[in-house]
Amino acid sequence: MSNTTASLRRKIGSAGDLQSVVRTMKALAASNIGQYEQSVHALSHYYRSVELGLSICFRKNAAAPITESTAHPDEGSVGAVVFGSDQGLVGRFNDVVADFALQALAELPGKHRVWTVGERVHARLADTGLALAGRHAVPNSVQAITPLVGRILIESEADQSQGEIGELHLFYNRPTSSAIYEPVQQRLLPLDETWRQKLVELPWPTGNLPEVMGDDTATLRALIREYLFVSLFRACAESLASENASRLAAMQRADKNIDALLEDLNGSFHRIRQSGIDAELFDVVSGFDALTGPASI
Repeated sequence: MSNTTASLRRKIGSAGDLQSVVRTMKALAASNIGQYEQSVHALSHYYRSVELGLSICFRKNAAAPITESTAHPDEGSVGAVVFGSDQGLVGRFNDVVADFALQALAELPGKHRVWTVGERVHARLADTGLALAGRHAVPNSVQAITPLVGRILIESEADQSQGEIGELHLFYNRPTSSAIYEPVQQRLLPLDETWRQKLVELPWPTGNLPEVMGDDTATLRALIREYLFVSLFRACAESLASENASRLAAMQRADKNIDALLEDLNGSFHRIRQSGIDAELFDVVSGFDALTGPASI
C-alpha cells in the first residue's frame, strides 16, 4: 500500500508542477496576444492611409511608373514567404499554414523559391521535399518585426532585380472572429497594372479629392516603399497574434486535461488511503476481539 500511495504522490506532484508551467505559458501567451493585436489594429488604419495615398497618385498621373522593377524579369519564377513559429505547443498552427502554402504553390506554374519565418514551419516544408531558399527567426516582440521586414525586403528586391523571381507571395495565419485563425495568401509583387487599377478604384472617404504636393514621382516611390513595408509587417504581426492565440488555446486544453488527471489521481489516492485506514482499523478490531474473546468465555 505504501508503495502505491508513494507512487501516486509522485504523480500528483509531477502533474502539479506541469500545471504550473502550463499556466505560466498560458499567461505569457495571453499577454503577447495583446501587443500583437494592438499592432495589427494600428496597422490596419495606416495601411488604409497608404492605399488612399497611392490611389490619389495614380488618379493624378495614370501613366506614372510604379517602380523601376516592373519589367517582370522571370515570369516563370515564383517567390514565397511562409510565416510559422520557432516554438512548439501551438497545435496545428504550422501544419495548417504549410499545407495551405503547398497547395497554393502547386497551382502556380514555374520554379519556386521559398523563404520561411520559423524553424517549425521550415522543418515541416523541408519534410515535403520542397526546395527552401532560406530561413528567418520569428520575432519575439513587436519591435523585432521591423528588422525582419527589412531583411525580407532587401532579399526579395535583390532576387527580383537579378531576374530570379517574377512574383512574391506571402502565406500566413490571420486571426478571425469565428475561429482562432485561418491561413491566407497575399501577392506582394509585382506591382502591376492590376494592382494599380484596384487602387485607382478605391472610393475616397470625402467629397473632395486632395492634391499631391511636391515631386509626384518621389511621393509615389515613398508610398510604394511604405506599402511593401506595412504589408510585410502586418503579415508578420497577424501571424504572431495567431501563433499566441493557438498556444493559448493549446495551454487551456492542457490545463483542463491536467485538472481532470489531478482529480482522478487524488481520487485514487484518497480511496487507497481510506482502504489502508479501514484495513488497519479492521486489524485492530480483530486483535481486540482475539484478546478479549477467551476472557469473556
